Amino acid sequence: MKPIYHFAFLLLIFVGFNSCKNKDGGVNIFSIDDDKKLGLQVSQQIAADPATYPILSEADYPQSYTYLRAIRDRILNSGKLNHKDDFVWDVKIIRSDTTLNAFCTPGGYIYVYSGIIKYLDTEDELAGVMGHEMAHADRRHSTDAMTEQYGIQTLVAIVLGKNQNALASLATNLLELKYSRKNEAEADEYSVIYLSATPYQCNGAAGFFEKLTASGSSGNTPEFLSTHPNPDNRIQAINDKAASIGCNTSPSGFNYNDFKNSLP
Repeated sequence: MKPIYHFAFLLLIFVGFNSCKNKDGGVNIFSIDDDKKLGLQVSQQIAADPATYPILSEADYPQSYTYLRAIRDRILNSGKLNHKDDFVWDVKIIRSDTTLNAFCTPGGYIYVYSGIIKYLDTEDELAGVMGHEMAHADRRHSTDAMTEQYGIQTLVAIVLGKNQNALASLATNLLELKYSRKNEAEADEYSVIYLSATPYQCNGAAGFFEKLTASGSSGNTPEFLSTHPNPDNRIQAINDKAASIGCNTSPSGFNYNDFKNSLP
């Protein structure tokens, strides 16, 4: 590379890094449009693989989708998300009663397994889990995980359009990314923040982890914990955050059984 182009390339990276700093001072080399494109590609790959991701038909189970979208909308209308109007926040149910998991891709494509829906006891707990997953997208944590896995140089090449094959690989591997404990802690924290401005019990996510702890995870590691590290102080941290902002920790009383009974 000639010196002038090398300098221009380094300048582009420097300017891009400084223009894409997030509110916590970290660097995000992806634009909002990049997040949306990655999320769309992941959603297309999921739709094309019904054997691995059997999406519950909305036409056959409209009541289930209406119920789940109402939870999503209460969280979005909390006024606490940075990218409420930027991302699609589409929601799908994956039919697998043996899988305790949920995830949200960049760009706001939300997937909730029927297994975790049926495992939970209250709508507050599900709202807490969904708030956590939506926080990963809203706080743009996938970039942190991708940087750890691929390195800055590879990601810059992808962003600049120099490695389109890697973009497809990147979208595929997004489904298996493991978040750092820092990202997990922030997602837990923002789940509380989001729910604090809804009718839900703001520490609803703690209920999920309390149930996992009480049941001993049935002797197996749930899928959720295979991609979400579970430090011992997680429940306490969620409850401490709720106490620090003084949000409501009383159960909302929504009839969650109606939702569970609407599923096949």
